[in-house]
Amino acid sequence: MALFLDRNDAAVKLSKKLLPYKGTSPLVVAIPRGAVPMGEIIAESLSGELDIVLVRKIGAPNHSEFAIGAVDESGWTYISGDPGISMAYINQERLRQLSVIKNRRTLYTPFSQPIDPSGRIVIVADDGLATGATMIAALHSLHERKPARLIVAIPVASGDALEKVKSLADEVVCLAVPWNFESVGQFYDEFPQVTDDDVCEIMRRARKN
Repeated sequence: MALFLDRNDAAVKLSKKLLPYKGTSPLVVAIPRGAVPMGEIIAESLSGELDIVLVRKIGAPNHSEFAIGAVDESGWTYISGDPGISMAYINQERLRQLSVIKNRRTLYTPFSQPIDPSGRIVIVADDGLATGATMIAALHSLHERKPARLIVAIPVASGDALEKVKSLADEVVCLAVPWNFESVGQFYDEFPQVTDDDVCEIMRRARKN
């Protein structure tokens, strides 16, 4: 059963839970591509700034949507437990995803550097957590830059993923943890793909403000 009409609906509901941070000039950091439209809504609701954190999942062989790990922009890599997959495959996939990250950085923020999260309240948004791998990589990337407070904001998560990220953030705001979690998209009535053009337009708007 769907919990949200679409990502916009989820972002509005998340924003209400995050209202205590309004007036603190929070930095809302979205994980592309799906969470970027949500990040824009949350940032506007909280009178904060919007930025992105570039991470990519490392998918299982022949099942790319199932994350066995993730890599951040610096190359730091998280692998979930012992996936029983050769290091040769993992290294190859890691390099492939780093290439995607590099291309996306050039595309999404061609004329600006990432906003410095040091000393700031940082809210990391995604449209849901299945395995938690990309969020773990995102939190590692941001934690290295010493924010004052690191908050995870997600509409829906699996119980396992939620447990994994709790210890890596100062706070986790999650609206639902369904027992029957199979995929993030199952909890949305509408879950269209967010395109590179969508992200570029949102980031252009964010940088003008």
